[in-house]
Order: sequence, then structure tokens, then C-alpha cells
Amino acid sequence: MASQASLLLQKQLKDLCKNPVDGFSAGLVDENNIFEWSVTIIGPPDTLYEGGFFNAIMSFPPNYPNSPPTVKFTSEIWHPNVYPDGRVCISILHPPGDDPNGYELASERWMPVHTVESIVLSIISMLSSPNDESPANVEAAYHAAQCTMLVFSLCAL
Repeated sequence: MASQASLLLQKQLKDLCKNPVDGFSAGLVDENNIFEWSVTIIGPPDTLYEGGFFNAIMSFPPNYPNSPPTVKFTSEIWHPNVYPDGRVCISILHPPGDDPNGYELASERWMPVHTVESIVLSIISMLSSPNDESPANVEAAYHAAQCTMLVFSLCAL
């Protein structure tokens, strides 16, 4: 018998196939495993990532949607909110409840209402607007801040 998680993921896959969303494509890595998805994100316009194609693996836990999936880029990507090994670090992928570090509100963390679509759209938003206050990749955050300061300096001329 299929689990609640697998039925929900099958429905989300079917919905994405019927109604594709601009900016990304998604499907299964292996048609026999509904818990591992392959995602290709198109770099958003007016960003350093514009025109790029970035592949990632989205892995769902057996108790999805009560717990978040993990997302890991398999393409090389340099971003403040992506660990050097490719793991994505955004609030909605953090376990539900209170943040043990006190940085995030519980409402910013994982909620079972999130879908594959809302997760990937959040990642696309992250590519457009990095959170440099809590970077996963400190070096990338430093370079992003330096570039921002340079742009502001040039605009002031």
C-alpha cells in the first residue's frame, strides 16, 4: 500500500507535468523512487545566474510533508546560501518549529503546506536575493557583499 508521502508526491509530479512552471523543470531520478527528484533551475533574469541551467537533487523523507526534503545542487554553483558541497540552506527547508539558534521564526521554517513548486520557487528567489546575514558559504557571502559595495560606489559617481 502506498504511503501518504508517496501519494502526495505522485500528485505533485502529475500536477507539475500537467501545468509546468516557468523557471524550472522537475521529474524523478528513477521512476521506481518517488522520493528522489531531479530538478533543473533556469538562472533568473537580471542575476549572475541568468541563462544558466542548474541541476539539483531533491530528496524527500518518508514522513513528507511533515518533514522537509533536502535539496542539493549537482551543478557547481557559487552562492551565499549554498554550502560548498551543493546543499541548499533556506529557512523553508529547516525542520518545523522553533529555531534552536533563535535566528528564524517558526513561521519561516518548514510547513507541510509547502510543495515541490513552492520549494523550487523559493530557491529561484534565493538566487535572486541571497540572505547574507546567515550564509552557508561565508566566502561567497563576502564576495557578494564586496560586489554590492562596488556597484553602490559606482552608482554614486
